[in-house]
Amino acid sequence: MPDPVDPVLGTFKLGFPWETADPFLFCVHHDDAYPAGNEHLGPAASLGGRELGSDFAGLDGWRMYHGEQVPGFPGHPHRGFETVTIVRRGLIDHADSLGAAARYGRGDVQWLTAGKGIVHSEMFPLVHRDAPNPLELFQIWLNLPRADKLVEPNFTMLWERDIPHVTGGGADVTVIAGAIADRAPLAPPPHSWAARADADVAIWTIRLDAGGAWTMPPARPGTNRTLYVFRGDLRLGDRAIRQGTGVRLRPGAAIDLAAPDAPAEALVLQGRPIGEPVVAHGPFVMNTRAEIQQAFVDYQRTRFGGWPWPTEAPTHGRDEGRFARFLDGRIERAS
Repeated sequence: MPDPVDPVLGTFKLGFPWETADPFLFCVHHDDAYPAGNEHLGPAASLGGRELGSDFAGLDGWRMYHGEQVPGFPGHPHRGFETVTIVRRGLIDHADSLGAAARYGRGDVQWLTAGKGIVHSEMFPLVHRDAPNPLELFQIWLNLPRADKLVEPNFTMLWERDIPHVTGGGADVTVIAGAIADRAPLAPPPHSWAARADADVAIWTIRLDAGGAWTMPPARPGTNRTLYVFRGDLRLGDRAIRQGTGVRLRPGAAIDLAAPDAPAEALVLQGRPIGEPVVAHGPFVMNTRAEIQQAFVDYQRTRFGGWPWPTEAPTHGRDEGRFARFLDGRIERAS
């Protein structure tokens, strides 16, 4: 009998950000133990010793990032790709150059197609004054093919209440993109690479209880598939995968995952490669250097619609619930 084909193509250590494969460009796991909030929705704690404006050191277990009063990312531009933001704990306040706004989190996902250009802010309001404000999220950048790099910007909200799960055997798999058996995901934005059935895009988070197990179905031939073990240790068949490890997987194999001794969690990113040149400079991802230069010219000329907000880092108030106001004025609420 021939030896079975090893489903593991390679492993790597998770850094900041995580290594990704086409069609994905970027993935980062933010996990911050923010303290109670103050009257401005920032930390009720000293900011001394931090490099405000670029605070990534993790002093005391949390970061201000580019925020100076409220943690987060004040207004910044994007062109040529999509962001998928999965908020597991805490809240994000979104505002953008086209006048759309949102507060989302606690299991919600925002899927933003930057397309021809948008400026947005992502602030982390610390709404609890008498308790900690932990925040945990993934931000994933998914490329757009050349034909769709300059589409109109668009964002979709996937509210936690509507996102499907696959459960059983001590496993809970959150299906953000990519069907699992009969569990179909919510629709991505219309110009997303994930909206093409043949692109085989999947974004799943996997939680296994101690003693839990789940078999990941095979992907299509030619698909890039990566498993990121970010909490606890897993067994992948007979192989032990330690926390903080990325695993590049062979697409055609079903993958047996187990957490024999303690709970574990992982993220899966998969998709058929777009296979086009990628030229990236900061917040812009295009196919040629000339297109990057044009992106800077267009941004300096138009600011991708301007900035209709009174500050570069707007928040939506302590008492506002989870909501989204879209470009057409339509408002959705999470509950």
